[in-house]
Amino acid sequence: MSDRPAFQPSTLVIHSNRVYESQSNSILFPIHQTATYVHETVGVTKGYGYSRGANPTVNALEQSIAAIEGSVSALCFRSGMAAISTLCLALLKAKDHVILSEVIYGGTTRLFQQVLGNFAVDYTFVDTSDLAAIEQAIRPNTRMIFIETPANPTLKLTDVKAVAELAHSHENILVAVDNTFLTPLLQNCLALGADISMLSTTKYIDGHNATIGGSLASHDETNMERLRFVRKILGTIQAPFDAWLTIQGIKTLPARLAMHCSHAGEVAEWLEKHPRVAKVYYPGLESFPQRELAKKQQSAFGGMLAFELNASTDESLRFMEALKLCTCAESLGSVETLITNPATASHCDLSQELRDRLGISDRLIRLSVGLEAPQDLIADFEQAFEVVFGGAK
Repeated sequence: MSDRPAFQPSTLVIHSNRVYESQSNSILFPIHQTATYVHETVGVTKGYGYSRGANPTVNALEQSIAAIEGSVSALCFRSGMAAISTLCLALLKAKDHVILSEVIYGGTTRLFQQVLGNFAVDYTFVDTSDLAAIEQAIRPNTRMIFIETPANPTLKLTDVKAVAELAHSHENILVAVDNTFLTPLLQNCLALGADISMLSTTKYIDGHNATIGGSLASHDETNMERLRFVRKILGTIQAPFDAWLTIQGIKTLPARLAMHCSHAGEVAEWLEKHPRVAKVYYPGLESFPQRELAKKQQSAFGGMLAFELNASTDESLRFMEALKLCTCAESLGSVETLITNPATASHCDLSQELRDRLGISDRLIRLSVGLEAPQDLIADFEQAFEVVFGGAK
């Protein structure tokens, strides 16, 4: 476990890696934009030999992420998918079996279906909110249960603690959680019993749409050493400049998350009352079927929501295009409010039949609520309703 000081999150993200550059005492940790490092003597370094293996700026970001994860160490990668890919290539082998949440980021689905399947890694998509379904899917060669909670894009939840207890009642099954939607500050997956926490740092950790990155954290140093070794082999380490920018973003993470959650709750409640809205998916709403689970394993309800209109697919897409303040773009977790249609973006590779079964209809709209004033976002929705439907009727 981490020996971090018992600081509150807002202190932790600022001071967890506060190391001054020795020559100038720069208050910002410097960007070590270098490929290689001078050996003090033959075969002797200061811990850095080549930036494909380790870099001081990347290491500073890793210290910050380890601090909020509550782990001894963390590793940073070129992207969230680089983190997941490295995880699988490091800890899985041919004929191993993986159980995955059936509602999950489209890139994760593509990794297993179009890449890892070619290397004889077997996998099963399961409704991981159903423990009995997970138990039934476990095989003698099952080595990992990979879950995403809240799930992208329907916000469906999985009980992390219950899944971890089930997995650990069997031999050699790891539980990995994609915690991108909440971060460890709103849902500490390792404390809930998961073996590995994965983040797309592109999203809330950076928070400004400035970088692409990912991270992995674990209490198991043997697994972390294996991940570190495979990352070096694959060259999937985070770039120094991206790491430096992410260090600046993470310093405001607690403040930003508080605003994201507050604004998302206000927007979700307004949308649910609107006559043109058929359904809103947000764990903070009384109507959300898994609200009690959200209250149990999360410290807040997050900044993500999804909704469907009482409208056709064409009208739903025109509604999105009529928005002026909400930006139509892939990604999430930034200061700007981003809106997307998963059926034509992140989950476009899934068949129509499968999307419909999973609740990812062509009409589903995913909203990453930013830091703009909620009343301004609501006004933007109102003008879009007026443009497409002639108002709320």
